[in-house]
Amino acid sequence: MIEQVLNRRNVMRAFRQVMSNKGSAGVDGMSVNDLYQHLNKNRERIESELRQGKYLPQAILGVEIPKSNGKTRLLGIPTVTDRLLQQAVGQVIAIKFEMEFEDHSYGFRPNRNAQQAVLKAQEYINAGYHHIVDIDLKSFFDEVDHCILLQLLYRKVKCPLTLRLIRKWLRAPILINGKLTKRRKGVPQGSPLSPLSPLLSNIMLNELDKEMEKQGLHYVRYADDFSIYTKSNYAARKTGNSIYLFLKNKLKLPINREKSGIRKPVNFTLLGFGFVPTYVKGDKGKYQLVVSDKSWKLLKQKLKTITRKTTPCTFDERIQRIKEVQRGWLGYFRMASIQGKLKDLDGWLRNRLRYCIWSRLRREKKPERKRKNLISLGIDQEHAYSWSRTRMGGWAVAQSPILGTTITLERLCKRGYVTMLSVYVKIAPHLNEPLYTRPPESFRDTVV
Repeated sequence: MIEQVLNRRNVMRAFRQVMSNKGSAGVDGMSVNDLYQHLNKNRERIESELRQGKYLPQAILGVEIPKSNGKTRLLGIPTVTDRLLQQAVGQVIAIKFEMEFEDHSYGFRPNRNAQQAVLKAQEYINAGYHHIVDIDLKSFFDEVDHCILLQLLYRKVKCPLTLRLIRKWLRAPILINGKLTKRRKGVPQGSPLSPLSPLLSNIMLNELDKEMEKQGLHYVRYADDFSIYTKSNYAARKTGNSIYLFLKNKLKLPINREKSGIRKPVNFTLLGFGFVPTYVKGDKGKYQLVVSDKSWKLLKQKLKTITRKTTPCTFDERIQRIKEVQRGWLGYFRMASIQGKLKDLDGWLRNRLRYCIWSRLRREKKPERKRKNLISLGIDQEHAYSWSRTRMGGWAVAQSPILGTTITLERLCKRGYVTMLSVYVKIAPHLNEPLYTRPPESFRDTVV
């Protein structure tokens, strides 16, 4: 297998993938832009070491990033050389394992995505499986047992050189705050930077998929996020206990008891989506997709950062950044029914942009200069004089009629602004009309 890994076509494919992923430098400080030159000088030496089993990976750079709950997540960043070799090995191994993976596994696999997993979950819920076993694995990437993982790899990978290489990557120390720390379990997390991590997680959790298939369960799994769908509370408890024992005894993976439990559809979220009942005659018991409160909050935080008056960028740069967020966020949540919330969000976002414009006008110290700037926006002489001397706060002025009637939607659109609702209407796969009439207060869309 090592010859398949070092095949020129396979290595070039891995090189292009690493270059497209970009990412930060590892412990050696080498960036992806320097990789090509490095390979030209050291390719023969690296290939020789790999064939002789003498290649030693470098340490992993540990970087902590903040999570939405205030905690931090530790990411492991290998060197670009190791990333290239991991990608090359992963491409060869994936072919051998892909045919064994179950149909209801959607994470990090070709032609599969999170939307397919959510639609499958919606299908189960609409079929009457309203008791959901939601299991959260506790720090999955940090708890993977190396012995179990290597045993699973040995079933398909018989090449001792390739297995040794993978073992060395798994055991490579991690550099945290200048100190090297040994690793005896877990795989480095950070899918774009650690190409093997998603594949190894699928190989490990494929044993869980087989167990659930053996028990005839209805489930959906996306990487380490999985949920099981049953028709009764008794069946949910029985299934949850059985899977808990399997994870504990067979795979040695702990679960997070605080985040795990039995959910009803209205209290359940999957990959950023929520489920609410429809209120259309003839569709009783059916559920539609919405965006979870946490996802709305994260979107608003991103837009707030872009439209903060102290953010050092021009108006055109703000518009460009907003468009980038729009494309990514709406592309992911295009299946959800979110027309009402998007309309409210667009109004809030326009006021944020008006606030940025007004803050720029207020920088002028002389009231007369402010008055001339307001006149240039189209405000009449009388109102321009009074508003140039106002003591109101900037956010209050941004929501006032004086800016709403001058910095209009049409004027913003001429500068490149596009409403999120208009983008959503173009890309939404379902009908633009809402699927419900007027739901109860507990399910009603709230204004962000």
